[in-house]
Amino acid sequence: MTDSLDRFLARVDTLVDRLERLLPPGATPVDWGAGTAYRWRKRAGRGFLDPVRHPHAIAFADLKDIDDQKKRLRENTAQFVAGRPANNVLLTGARGTGKSSLVKAALNEFSRKGLRLIEVDKSDLVDLPDIVDLVSGRKERFVVFCDDLSFEASDPGYKSLKVALDGSIAGSADNLLIYATSNRRHLMPEFMDENLEARHVGGEIHPGETTEEKISLSERFGLWLSFYPFDQEQYLDIASHWVGALGGRPDEAMRSAARLWSLERGSRSGRVAWQFARDWVGRGGARPRK
Repeated sequence: MTDSLDRFLARVDTLVDRLERLLPPGATPVDWGAGTAYRWRKRAGRGFLDPVRHPHAIAFADLKDIDDQKKRLRENTAQFVAGRPANNVLLTGARGTGKSSLVKAALNEFSRKGLRLIEVDKSDLVDLPDIVDLVSGRKERFVVFCDDLSFEASDPGYKSLKVALDGSIAGSADNLLIYATSNRRHLMPEFMDENLEARHVGGEIHPGETTEEKISLSERFGLWLSFYPFDQEQYLDIASHWVGALGGRPDEAMRSAARLWSLERGSRSGRVAWQFARDWVGRGGARPRK
């Protein structure tokens, strides 16, 4: 009888060990002292905050020709870290014009005042309620950062973001805002046949239901910041800034090379100017400062 019981218990232990290997690991405690920026990651189906050891340090002064956008984002973030009312922010417009860099600059400036950044991929937006629960009640101020955001109609994160921005019965944490960047003003693709749904009422044009649904998400962001393509002088100004910041000396030869670089790339964005400066200074095309 004893031998049978021992064999039975041994089999139970083996079965429990196998089941434990199939189960997701327990929640990992967040190391809040590990840094100022975090990424939301998934492992075995469970989300956790992974500290970013070396966040991209960029200053507001490094961002050229977007002064109005810079001023408004800085003011909104200053209100937030001071505990005053502030808005979720949607940054939209031309690619490479400094949208995501502006958010990183806000972290760089306000991290000493308690600002923390949590980067969340679009596919993980369904986990926003879990993130809210993690940060709720902490003394830090958190910005959930969604970069290059856009949705298709079937994306599960679409409704999760809508609820997090406005409409959840549980509400959001007082110490959390959402900053998102996108090349699309309304975050979703727009099609010509949607214009056919528009109605004329009393001489006014009223969008159809499909358009209204798409607009309803972007409208939940309290602050919209729009970014536009740079003209040639703005582009050269940015290129000159980065050449100087990287240790080179901007001159007319550099400006001519920068113009050619933009023609070859078919773009005059801030990103292209940064890439040109790294190539120009790296190849020794600029005379070193004396």
